Amino acid sequence: MTKLRWSIFLILLLPACSKSNELKDEMDAFTGFQQPAGFPAPVYKLVSNPVTKEGFELGRKLFYEPRLSRNNTISCGSCHIQTAAFTHHGHDVSHGIDDRLGSRNSPPIMNLAWNTTFMWDGGVFDLDLQPVAPITNFVEMDETVGNVLNKLRQTSPYPALFKKVFGTEEITTARMMKALSQFMVMVVSDQSKYDSVSRKQATFTPAEQQGYIVFQQKCSSCHQEPLFTDHSFRNNGIGAGPNNDEGRYPITLNPADRYKFKVPSLRNLAYTAPYMHDGRFYTLQGVLNHYASEVQDGPTLDPLLKINTKPGIPLSAAEQQLLLVFLNTLNDRVFVKDKRFSEESQ
Repeated sequence: MTKLRWSIFLILLLPACSKSNELKDEMDAFTGFQQPAGFPAPVYKLVSNPVTKEGFELGRKLFYEPRLSRNNTISCGSCHIQTAAFTHHGHDVSHGIDDRLGSRNSPPIMNLAWNTTFMWDGGVFDLDLQPVAPITNFVEMDETVGNVLNKLRQTSPYPALFKKVFGTEEITTARMMKALSQFMVMVVSDQSKYDSVSRKQATFTPAEQQGYIVFQQKCSSCHQEPLFTDHSFRNNGIGAGPNNDEGRYPITLNPADRYKFKVPSLRNLAYTAPYMHDGRFYTLQGVLNHYASEVQDGPTLDPLLKINTKPGIPLSAAEQQLLLVFLNTLNDRVFVKDKRFSEESQ
């Protein structure tokens, strides 16, 4: 190779080497799960499954492993894309195996260590069990856990990786789920402008501050800081929709739970469109229009939406614009670009 060609090769190689070295430095300094300043204590039982560097890396590899699906084409990362804050950006409802359509929009994967229930209807109550649902769902991965385990046992380097984390090469359901949880609890979003302001590292602009006041007055009952959800299930008056999805009712069989869905976090809304459980709103303005003038009354409509003469939340056009300004402070660019969570880190 001539000196010129060798120089060009080195120049092209430098950015990749730099990124690789940055990630290596981050992983070498790996300290496990850290509770962010200002956040409450996590509810996930970290004592039973402490996060290690090896466990996190195995969980990440499993998260992006298409062998979790029947025909080895769909991974968790297929419907939970990092650049979209781990949602299925652009899809009103998610597309799974064989391009089958689901009935719901993929919820984002972030700050799961503080969740006591999972999925829009809260049908799963333990993070260590949650991956079983998409793996075995007909329209998502359409596989059995047993088949997944057998595929992993026969695929290098999984036996060696499991030994590194758990002491032996045995690949079991419990071990696979714990490894996935070690990755997912680390997927924490806490580097937005809002977080910087909360930690006295930055200040809101006048418009952001005014929007924050509107948020506290009109939205904070359900979207409680700092996670911007209270993890409750509520009927927000959007109506049944084309799927006639009854929300939490099929889980509890309590008629009072009809059309109730989990209150989503407001973090990273710039990356997670479309919105609501069925992705019916493509813009945040559409969401605000709904709460201001389109809420449908019904037997299970949330009481907080009934306190005025007309169902909904009184929001003037000016208040809506200020809210949009504030909501932008909840976007976490560091989170959606964090190399530790990337498929490219494999």
